[in-house]
Amino acid sequence: MILDGKMVAQEERKKLCTLITSYQEMGLRAPKLAIVLVGHNPASETYVSNKMKACHEVGIEVDKLAFEEDITEQELLNVIHQLNTDSSVDGFIVQLPLPEHIRESMVLTEIDYRKDVDGLTPMSMGRSIQGLRAIPSATPAGIRTLLEYYHIQTAGKHVVVIGRSNIVGKPMAIMLMQRPYLSLPSMSASTLGDATVTVCHSKTDHLEAICRTADIIIVAAGCPGLVKANMVQPGATVIDVGINRIEDPSTPRGYRLVGDVDFEHVAPIAGAISPVPGGVGPMTIVSLLKNVVVVYGGKLLGAKVGEE
Repeated sequence: MILDGKMVAQEERKKLCTLITSYQEMGLRAPKLAIVLVGHNPASETYVSNKMKACHEVGIEVDKLAFEEDITEQELLNVIHQLNTDSSVDGFIVQLPLPEHIRESMVLTEIDYRKDVDGLTPMSMGRSIQGLRAIPSATPAGIRTLLEYYHIQTAGKHVVVIGRSNIVGKPMAIMLMQRPYLSLPSMSASTLGDATVTVCHSKTDHLEAICRTADIIIVAAGCPGLVKANMVQPGATVIDVGINRIEDPSTPRGYRLVGDVDFEHVAPIAGAISPVPGGVGPMTIVSLLKNVVVVYGGKLLGAKVGEE
């Protein structure tokens, strides 16, 4: 079974569009997202363009605040402080990575977690660990929605997460090991959780043997073709978060995109697998949009994420 993230994301966007239209028919303004982009990293510019396009499709107002790479850390922090207090902006993100002279940890710490629609601030992640209301990290939330759509249960299952980043690996592990997320904001209550989670990384010994015990493998290691057929037990679910550019002169662009899974050889063995592209990527973007609408909706109700 191919886990078609592109199709699922399209359905989720339709739901968001309907909801936002209903708000506007009541005379309310549209939700608003701000995206901060520093420098001219080609990949970052592409990601931002895709996010802005998705916002326009569902009716979310979006502003891009672009700055040259030589912006100082303090100048960027001043921009963040302004966005924190701008009541017209429901949520905002700072596109990563940042130039080397700007400390990512400092920037994320200064974002008001109640507007942190990427779910990456220390406060957001800390609250998630404790099972409190928090905006979920976009990529793990997208994976959760994908699993739910295809009725892939996690309770009692062994999930192996390959990768320990703050963006995917760590929040994914936390999300799946906890009790079902009935208390977390989402378009609908999640029934996933209660999994037994093993987190692996570049220093893990016996990775192949560990993966062969997994009911679900989620890989976000940034290593093309890392997960081979001999690492997957028959019928396992494989979620590929990786997106790697491989030179390929036979293509018009001179390259092709591949994941962290050897898709050709793993797909016949797996019970379900997400493709690259068209799997997790679209789900990440739609999860960001959902987070914006959740924060906006909370304002309408006079509630804020983090206020029990």
